[in-house]
Amino acid sequence: MNVKEEKERIRREVYRRLLEAGVARPPMPIEGRIPNFESAERAAERLREIPGFMDAEVVKVNPDSPQRPVRRMVLEMGKKLVMPTPRLRRGFLLLDPERIRNIGFASTIRGAFTVGRPVEPEDLPEVGFIVEGSVAAAKDGGRLGKGEGYAELEYAILLETGRIKRDVEIATTVHPLQVYDTLPRDPYDVSLTYIATARGLIRCTDFFRPPGILWDLISEEKLEEIPLLRRLTRK
Repeated sequence: MNVKEEKERIRREVYRRLLEAGVARPPMPIEGRIPNFESAERAAERLREIPGFMDAEVVKVNPDSPQRPVRRMVLEMGKKLVMPTPRLRRGFLLLDPERIRNIGFASTIRGAFTVGRPVEPEDLPEVGFIVEGSVAAAKDGGRLGKGEGYAELEYAILLETGRIKRDVEIATTVHPLQVYDTLPRDPYDVSLTYIATARGLIRCTDFFRPPGILWDLISEEKLEEIPLLRRLTRK
């Protein structure tokens, strides 16, 4: 079984685990997405145990449902929130809590599009901490998303444009049933620093990060789909 097939097998396994345990939350079906889960709020609170998260003035958080508590917490703490738009079709949004009246609404995807400001990556403030959604996360730092590579692209774009440091700390919030000891890797994969669950915080053991965008692995379909990528190729 190759890496792609093994990753897909693990995704199916995670979806089955969450459904059989009765801990999956809407939106349904959970297959093909970053799955929402019971205790997502408690997992989000675990991030407060990370000094790097507490110190960061700007935090990037993915737009998926289980990370809504993280987005809300970031804004309530007075931090600026960077949220990539789904499939990066509209690049990145910047949310400044000082300009937001209803943080609960702003933490939703619809709210982020309403009150957030579209910003080119070069014009974003430096991001001091990243929170990703995951289908599976490993104690060695491995992570599986939906399989489309957007989280990895977002990291690479921000690195290429100088908005993050290569060793920026990255956390994910997941249910304990989504945690593995190790996961298969591809060259573009980005290692986690922490895994936060309702049960506690796991410090990951390995570090593996690409040096930027691996252009030879970017398909023509991705270039056609993401205007931001096409603009970066012209540079």
